[in-house]
Amino acid sequence: MRTLQASALPVIAEQRAELTRMASSTVLPHRKVVQARALLLAADGVANEEIARRAEVDSDTVRRWRARFAAEGPAGVGVIAKGRGRKPSLPPGTVAEVVRLTMTETPADGSTHWTTRSMARRVGIGKDAVARIWADHDLKPWKVDTFKLSTDPHFEEKLVDVVGLYLNPPARAVVFSYDEKTQCQALDRTQPTLPIKPGRAGTMTHDYKRNGTTDLFAAMNIATGQVLTGCQKGHAATDVLRFFKRIDASVPRGLAVHVVLDNLSAQRHALARGGAPPRS
Repeated sequence: MRTLQASALPVIAEQRAELTRMASSTVLPHRKVVQARALLLAADGVANEEIARRAEVDSDTVRRWRARFAAEGPAGVGVIAKGRGRKPSLPPGTVAEVVRLTMTETPADGSTHWTTRSMARRVGIGKDAVARIWADHDLKPWKVDTFKLSTDPHFEEKLVDVVGLYLNPPARAVVFSYDEKTQCQALDRTQPTLPIKPGRAGTMTHDYKRNGTTDLFAAMNIATGQVLTGCQKGHAATDVLRFFKRIDASVPRGLAVHVVLDNLSAQRHALARGGAPPRS
């Protein structure tokens, strides 16, 4: 008994090239890739039943793919016909309401931001649906970026000066970026730690003793990455001036010194007292 077999699908060179591109794509929807591969097999004369077996669909589906391609060409590959496909599972307006609540309101329980579960309870949908809506609209309510607008009337000219200094420092000059961390806890263990040895990990006591606090000063040479550090008991003008002199002493004679720092009053006072002496 002879089995009827469909003839090869007529495909011109340009259409085959487009189908080949779609069939090898890693970014197109899966249904487009599967249909493109099936249509290439049909163009090679493979039987509909065999194509259906390879694509894991029934032969009637393959026939519909062939008919749509004959009518629309590559533009119809993978297109879901109107009225078919998965229907939206969310009531109308749900997506817009989730976006509105996320952007304009906070939870009634006093939480700082919405979670998928708290939003799901508020709107009456699943948490995974909330997560998809947030991903589709690039919303991340758990993330907070900080900012500060300067009230300094000379902020813009200072900004230009500092950025220019970093990007294009003067010739025969060394540029340092300086800052301090105050009130660092000076802690130590109550007994000396023991080193690691075969069969035993390194050990240290669980408790510690306080040795007061210290202020850490640091200045980084932006050209070399070298960092000068120093600890002081305080951060008064005299302490800052002492560290500025260390910076000055670390730079060879004949080079100018530029230090980028903030507006701490102790630093301004130290500079006024000669914290950056002229270089010869």
